Amino acid sequence: MSAFYLTWIAVLLAGFGARDQMTVAGLARRQGARPGVLLVALACAVLTAGIAGWAASLLLVQLPPPARAIFAGIALAMAGAELMIFVPRRDPKEPTNSLGALALVLFAQELTDAARFLIFGLSVGLAAPVAAGAGGALGGAALAGLAWAAPDLLDRGALCWIRRAIGLLLLLAAAVLLLQEFSLV
Repeated sequence: MSAFYLTWIAVLLAGFGARDQMTVAGLARRQGARPGVLLVALACAVLTAGIAGWAASLLLVQLPPPARAIFAGIALAMAGAELMIFVPRRDPKEPTNSLGALALVLFAQELTDAARFLIFGLSVGLAAPVAAGAGGALGGAALAGLAWAAPDLLDRGALCWIRRAIGLLLLLAAAVLLLQEFSLV
């Protein structure tokens, strides 16, 4: 059960202000709170978290226990780098009303974001892909709901610096994990 809670909290922290959340918030600001946008955002969050958990379950059977921690450290580092390097883009000038297009955009954004790296890495590192995937799905759904219900909350200028600080913390956690695994600390 700790994998569920740990992944849920990690996804909430890493996903706040992410590209997918900013896309949903931008559409909610321009078009109002359309229920279809929320449903698509929730479906994409659950689907991509499920894919990350499923991919981790495939990798989990191939990795011996010491390699799992190393892999988790690499995934944490990738998530931290993604948070520090990629900045969410501004709202589109002419957003489409197509829910299918929104689904494709959200799916592509979420499949390679820091939150899904964390779901993948924690699923492998904690050897609990179902619990970590469920926690990640809940966290992603909560972030999508927040972006849809309160889009103005994500209009802060300090959001970029908060994301970079979280990314730095993830890079430090990855370094500590890897150094401990190699018995250097």
